[in-house]
Amino acid sequence: MAKTVFITGASSGIGRALAVEFARRGYDLFLTARRTDALEQLRAEIKSAAPERRVEVRRLDVTDARDVAGALGEAAETLGRCDIVVANAGVGNSGRVGHDSMERGRLIVETNLIGAMATVDAAVALFRRQGGAGQVVGIASLAGVRGLPGSGSYSASKAGLAVYLQSVRAETHDEPITVTTIAPGYIDTPMNEDMKSRPFLIDVDKGARLTADLIERGVGYATVPRFPWTFIAPLLRVVPTSWLVRGTPERDPAAPE
Repeated sequence: MAKTVFITGASSGIGRALAVEFARRGYDLFLTARRTDALEQLRAEIKSAAPERRVEVRRLDVTDARDVAGALGEAAETLGRCDIVVANAGVGNSGRVGHDSMERGRLIVETNLIGAMATVDAAVALFRRQGGAGQVVGIASLAGVRGLPGSGSYSASKAGLAVYLQSVRAETHDEPITVTTIAPGYIDTPMNEDMKSRPFLIDVDKGARLTADLIERGVGYATVPRFPWTFIAPLLRVVPTSWLVRGTPERDPAAPE
């Protein structure tokens, strides 16, 4: 029986590329997003390349916690079980503080943090019903390492997700549940393609391949790519704010969708 993976925000960006990558590796898929037309296109693409794969799609807004739990239950029933749950759905482009950005900020936090928490919470409950084993993956961001100008809500949401996953990892320490936090750097997706500066940029297919490798290895926390961000991330926490202001791009860092 093929292993199964459930992905939120699979209609574009890293979520879409991850779906293609996991299908290539032999996984059956349950893919969710708000845009069902994009999901249907993705399913057709995957089935064309790998007709033997099972690919189920469903509309899901992760800000609806009850529907998140319902979607995971449907996935387990349809595919037989859920082995990996990837909380990937997210939005970016925070806007600067004091410039009428609160509504956007609320949406970002509700999606990137609360929606991811709802996904993780429902996944852990499902794994326990299945007998205990499973892996939950949260797509955080290097933007969560240090608050950046113009990215306050986005950085806060990703920092919150990373800390939340630390708690989940501690709570499930004695259970056969793996908790993985992935912190991407700049990955080439539509969300960031018009930014003037994208240091150490990698294409989305490579980003998905590296991410899938880390997930299959069951890592606790990792940046994507690991070099150079593993070494840069600690520096981001301590560099003077004046340096960040000079070096910050005009838009948000890459955000998974």
